[in-house]
This record gives sequence, C-alpha cells and structure tokens, in this order.
Amino acid sequence: MPTHQTLRALLLAGCSCLAVPAWAQTAPQPPAAGDVPVVRAPGATAPAGESDQQTVSEVVVTGMTSRNRPLITASADITLATRADIERKAPRSTADLLELVPGIFVEGTAGEVSNNYSVRGLQGGGQRFIQLTEDGLPIIYQGGGADFFFSEDVTIDRLEAVKGGTSGILTVNGAGATINFISRKPNFDKPEGVVRVTGYNYGLKRGDFYYSAPIANNLAFNIGGYVQSSPGVRKNPFDYEGYRLKAMLEYRFDGGGYVRLTGKVGDLKAAYYADQPYAYSNGKPSGVPGLDTQFGNIGGDAFARISVPVSTFVEGDGFRDFRLSEGVRVKTKQLRIDFERPLSDSVEVFARARYLDLSDDFNGIFPGSGTGNAGLTSAVNYLTPGATSPINNLLTAGLAAYPATVRFGAKNLRTGVVIPSNASATLNALNGNGFLQETTLNHDYQSGHDFGANIGTRWEHQGDWFKNSLTTGIQYYDVSRSQNQSAVATAVNDVRNNSDLYDIVSLDANNQVIGVLSDNGLVSYGDWGAGVRRRTDKSLSLYANDELAIGDKIHIDGGVRWESDKARYLEGNAAAINQPVQPGVIGVVRTVGSTFNGAYTETRRTQDKLAWTIGASYLITPHLSVYGRYANGFQTNNTDPITKIVLYEAGARFEYGRLLSASATVFRTNFNNQFYNFIDPADPTKQTSFLADLKTTGVEIDALVRPVEWFSVNVSGVIQDPTLNNLTLNGVPQPTYDGNRPERTPARLFTITPTFKLPNGLGEIYGRYKYVGKIYADSGNGVALPSYGVTSAGVTLNVRDNLQLNFNVDNIFDEIGLTEGNPRQGQTQNASSGYFYARGIVGRTYGGSLTLRF
Repeated sequence: MPTHQTLRALLLAGCSCLAVPAWAQTAPQPPAAGDVPVVRAPGATAPAGESDQQTVSEVVVTGMTSRNRPLITASADITLATRADIERKAPRSTADLLELVPGIFVEGTAGEVSNNYSVRGLQGGGQRFIQLTEDGLPIIYQGGGADFFFSEDVTIDRLEAVKGGTSGILTVNGAGATINFISRKPNFDKPEGVVRVTGYNYGLKRGDFYYSAPIANNLAFNIGGYVQSSPGVRKNPFDYEGYRLKAMLEYRFDGGGYVRLTGKVGDLKAAYYADQPYAYSNGKPSGVPGLDTQFGNIGGDAFARISVPVSTFVEGDGFRDFRLSEGVRVKTKQLRIDFERPLSDSVEVFARARYLDLSDDFNGIFPGSGTGNAGLTSAVNYLTPGATSPINNLLTAGLAAYPATVRFGAKNLRTGVVIPSNASATLNALNGNGFLQETTLNHDYQSGHDFGANIGTRWEHQGDWFKNSLTTGIQYYDVSRSQNQSAVATAVNDVRNNSDLYDIVSLDANNQVIGVLSDNGLVSYGDWGAGVRRRTDKSLSLYANDELAIGDKIHIDGGVRWESDKARYLEGNAAAINQPVQPGVIGVVRTVGSTFNGAYTETRRTQDKLAWTIGASYLITPHLSVYGRYANGFQTNNTDPITKIVLYEAGARFEYGRLLSASATVFRTNFNNQFYNFIDPADPTKQTSFLADLKTTGVEIDALVRPVEWFSVNVSGVIQDPTLNNLTLNGVPQPTYDGNRPERTPARLFTITPTFKLPNGLGEIYGRYKYVGKIYADSGNGVALPSYGVTSAGVTLNVRDNLQLNFNVDNIFDEIGLTEGNPRQGQTQNASSGYFYARGIVGRTYGGSLTLRF
C-alpha cells in the first residue's frame, strides 16, 4: 500500500469526532444573552499534566440564556472548540476555524480574508445566515465580510457555535448559525503573560503577545494582539504587514457583576486570490503549463500599481490607482463597553455596546471575469480579428484608427518584446501554454461605522417542580457604508506565475509598430458600472427567550425577536454619455467607460420581520437525551427584500464515561425565495438577479472516542441533500434548474482527528483528514468539481512547564482541491475547451510556533 494511503488508513481507523460539545456546565457567573462565561485560562494547547478534552465541568452557553444549564439538556445544536482544538487546526485564516463546526462548508481559498462559508446546504459564495460574534456581539451587523475585521490570536480563549435554534433570536442576521469567539478576560489573581513567535514556509512571520494583571482589589486589565508580515500562501513578490491590538479594563462590583471597557485597533494588509486557469479532462482538474496549481499566482509585479482612467466626479485628476502591492488593507478602531449587575437573587441587568470605525481598501485581480472561460484562449486567437478573439472590438477599433495595419502584435510591457500575429510558433510556445487572458482589476474601497448595542434583563424563578429563566432585551444597530468600486478595468496578460501585461499594437508589413491599441495593458475601463454607492441601516430589535425546566428531565424553550430595519441605499448614476479619458492616455479606448456623473438615485425602505423558535429536550438518563427544535428566521439585506429561512432539527446526545461522547442531528432546512445579484457575463456593467427556493435534508454527527487515556479520535461530518427549485433569473423562470444542486455546495463533509498524548505530559501528536465531497461550479450543474481529501498532522511538545513548541503540516500529500469555478461566468458554465477558471486550495505548507508563558 502506498505511504499516503497507509497514513490515511491510520487516520480513518477508530472513526469518531471533532470539537465535540461538553455535556454539563457549572457557570461561575451568569452570562448575558449571547455571551459566554470562561472557566479555563487559555494559552496554546493544554499545559503538561492538564487534560484538554471536553469534560462534564465545562461551560458552554452560547445559544442558551439560563444559568448553570447542562448542555446535554439543550434543545439546540451547539458546538465547542477549545483552545487546544484551535491549536490543532493551525488556522491560516479566520474562516479556517469555522471548519471546527460540523455542517459549515468553508471555502478558505481566498487568502487570509474575504473567504466564503455556508451552512446546512445553502449555496456557497457568500456568508449569509452566519453571524460571527466576539464575546456575544456581532463583529459587524450584516455578518457577511466579518473576517475582514476580526482575526484569531492569543487573546481568544475558545470558540462556541450554535446552528439554528436561538441563533436567529439572540443576534441579528445569524438565523443559520452564530460563531462566538470568546476572549480571555483580565486576571484578578496574579499577573500572567504569553509570548508566541510563528513562522511558515510560505513566508509568514508573526509575533503574538498577551499580558494581564490586577491593578487593585476589584480592578484588572489585559492587553494583547499580534504583528505580522506575510506574502500570503501563494507565490507573491509583495510582503503584506500589519497588526491588531486589543486591551480590556474590568472593574468588579462588590455585590456581583462588572463593568468592562475594551479597545481595539488594527491596520492589516493581506493577499487576496480569485480564480486562475486550470486544465480539465474527464472531470479531473490539473495544471496549465507555466502555472502551478498548488502555489501559482497570476498576480505579481506587473500589477503593483496601475493608474486607471475614471470619472472626474470620482477623482479630480481623472485617474484612480489600482495597487496589488497594497493587497487588501483593513483599518479598524473599536471601543466597547460591557456591564452586568444583579438587582436581586433572581433578577439581573446587562448591557453591551460597541462602536467600530472601519475601512477596507480591496485591490484584487479577477482572471476570467466578464469573458469567462472564453477569454482563456490562444495568443493567436487574441491577435486574429473575428469572433474567436476575446478583444475583437478592440481590434476593430484599431483597424479604424490605424488603416495601414497589416496585422496585430502583443508587446510584453516588462521586456518590450513585440510578438506579431504571424509568428504563430512563438505565440503558441508562450510560457509553454500559448495562452493570453483577460484579467479584471477590482479596486473596491469601503469605509464607514458599525454601532451595535444589546441591553436587557434576565429573571429566574424556581418553584417546587419547575425552574424558569426569562431573558428580554433590545438590540440596536446604526450602520453606514460608503463604497467606491469605480474604475474597474480589464487588462490582457499571459498565463504564468507573476504574469506579464501586454499591450496590443498595430503592425505594418515589416512588423513595425504603427499604433498602440491598449493603455499599458488595459483594454477597457468602467467594466462593472459607475461603482459608487452608499448604504445605511438603522435596526431595532425586541427579543425574548424563555427556558422552562420541569423537574430534571424536561426542558421547553421558546424565543421571539422582532426587528425593524430602516434602510437607505444610494446608487451612483451613470452618465448618458461616457466621459472622455484625460489627455495623454494612449490607446483606442477614448472614454472611461461607465461614468459616475456625480448624482445618486436614492432608495429608502423600512422593513420589519418576526423570528421565532420553539424547542424541547428530554433527559432519558443522566447520560442520554433527545431534543427537537423549530426555528423561523431571516436575514436583512438593506433595501432588498428580507430573506427567510426555516429550520427543523431533532437530535440525540449520549455520553458513556470516558469512552464515548456523541451527538447526532437530523435536520431539514428551507431557504425560500433566496435572492442575490451577480455580474451578468454578457454585460459586466449590469447585475442579474437570482431568485430560488433551496431545500436541504441531512444528518450531522459529532463524536469523541477515547478508549485509553493517551489516545482519542474525533469524527464530525454531515451528509445532506440540497436541491434547487423555482429558480428565476431576472424574473424569468428556469425550469431546467429544478432539482439541481446549489452551486458550490457539497453533499458530504467529514473530518477525522486522532490525537496521541505523549508520556509524562510531554505533549501530543495529532493528525487530521478532511474530506469535501463533489461540488458544482454553477447552478446549472454544468461543471462538476471533484471531491478531495486533505491530510494534515502536527506535534506539540512541552519543552518546559512554560515553554511549548508546535509544528504542523497541512495538505501533506499535495492534493488538488477546488472550492469554486468562475462565479462571474454565470449560472451555466462549461469547460468544453479543456480549460476553465477555478479557485483551489494550496499545496503542502508547514511551520510552527514557540510559545512562552509567564
């Protein structure tokens, strides 16, 4: 048996669990709605001699509002990932951590930020119905794009998640799932600190730190964060640096409760990856000569800084810079306050609020946008006028501008070499593949603020045969975004790592240049419309969640949240006549394309909706329970229609001593009238509206087997059957799509994680095998992306009681795995040419960290 198959068989042996929930809890102080008390100080993995396995004493209360309620009695699907689980995952991005939650599909191939994740069969390509929260408050109101503004570091203790159930009640825009990142709280007993240095073979260099100490009897603080420099996981001539810091000051009242002030600041740059060309034969993807599937990157020096003509209503001088050298730059400043105080033995009040000032300057290249797979063709086709040339309109304009043109050529802007169209052998040998392509430059700058507050009270009452906990509250959000996505332009470049840009030139009979058709490689401007927008949301929610315990065995839970969102949307108008380019701009394209004219079209809309849920659980024995839950939730979409979601689930939890902890959930999810816009591949300046019903039925499993003290194996996964129905594009029914699988949605996902503890508290050795089932690149199911499995492994060594070394390897066997096709090509794709665009996982990466605690 080959070595990699042997290791995979070892990882599969024993089959059972990941990030399993703990069963019982004892809370040191009650949580506010959506918050989570912390019972163990974090660090890296558990120090020598301390178990990191979930036990019956752990506290897990995300998604529940009662005090001291054992998780085995919960009527919701809740997951815990300890600090040790996070360390074993060795995440390369925030989105990677979401893979610790069964049932969530993560497309973690965009880099450190802007990744996609979906829940329980919803189509991929977004982040809808999933809310990322930090200490119980949403990172941003809308949810989508939260990974721009949050990073995991040593200030985070652990992760807790709830899918469905109360998720749509206790927070906004999270009806599908809430992922709660729980911070370390200040230490009131003694000073403590953590220093960590991390490095990876692709060039990441990072330093984390954390320090906490008491100031006075009832006053303590902490501060932590990280600084880093990284080119990203794919080959890149640029290095992106940045930092994020967080500090807390907490005062504890003598009579119980606390007030905590938290400040955060960050300035972080990161690489972004869209699609790149792949070969496609017999349903199997492979590399294009000259471009590595595992670490190849079209972006590079040629895209460092490009000045793009734009409307003077956007930039006074008529130019807007695209800078791949800056990557995605995110700046954040946040101030937060948390307050909790008991008024009596049975009543307490809580309040938490945060104000986030944010900006993100996105500079990303999108190969294949607009033209799709048809734009990936031979250089000979590009330079030959006619229907086979993706730039035929440019060539036609060139013939009109330079009547003496005999043929066209491609001029490499790095070397200055001109290759004429009649040098077919040279063109066909270009980079070993003979291709040119069109690549879109997307510069999207957004700025604004995001204010959120959650204020409420909890009342608990206990009778002779029952106990009831009622939490009520108000949530308010005031959100503003200004967006400038103008000057989206298209360039011609070759297909290789660190690709070159090419000018298209007119040649005479002697192959001498008599005219330049493009502008430093740019062949069109204003490709995605005027691109200037503003949005505001003012959201008010009233909510209540009641949890009734009848005796020790029966729990009945119900919750309701009413939200009213007052939204405003301003769309920058495009001029009837496109503005001319500035004097000195070369080429035959003489306008800036779709032109913002300085005016806006305003839409105002106030919408309200009611979310509600009811559930119950029955404790058959102290170690076996069953539960059921219904939830009806929604997602606001600014002035677009509110999107609804209905979730049904039933499950069982079982624990048998040390040997086994397991849960299984059967679920049904209805995503009716799912609406979003995507770029029309026939005219990228226009949006196509997608409306469809999605239904998913599935089973999730989550189990831990620990036959001996020194070995455990975790298994988690989902088997589901998601289908599309009643799909329309721009209001036109598309019956041929009925019964299809939603795009970028696997039917099977599972992860296996065995862990071996080393003797004498020396550390542990762990492995992981992740399987992702087949997905489709499009809703038409025209291009199937095959299933794949990724094997990883690591070791943690406790060099001393306070010094820990971690080393891990991801994708040991260098598998090719694709998470999307070309989302800008439309809902029906094909790879009939034998080549197509897709985005995939990277190859083998390895690295580690050294952690000192004091």
